[in-house]
Amino acid sequence: MPVEMSRVRFDELVEEALDLIPAELAAAMDNVVVLVEERNPDEPSLLGLYEGVALTERTSTYGGVLPDRITIYREALMDFCSDEDELVDEIAVTVVHEVAHHFGIDDHKLHEMGWG
Repeated sequence: MPVEMSRVRFDELVEEALDLIPAELAAAMDNVVVLVEERNPDEPSLLGLYEGVALTERTSTYGGVLPDRITIYREALMDFCSDEDELVDEIAVTVVHEVAHHFGIDDHKLHEMGWG
């Protein structure tokens, strides 16, 4: 059965997950916004998505672009988890996973590091 949680509480957990990122890495994040949406319209079961140009891919011509987007999908995460503790953990994993993409870390490396 999916977990029920208010939007306010869910947003708080996303903020708490962002706080797990070491300060030196958080300070290095550049031109990126973290959003919470209900579901991805193309892939409704997707938990999170990074869209943008990873820091490792940016060149001297990078500029004048809209911020990268990290989207965390609330309803998909609540459906994925069986209880609130699992949801708290999965939000953290999803946020860290998508932030890692901003730093140019691919899915294969994330799985090796235990952040699959």
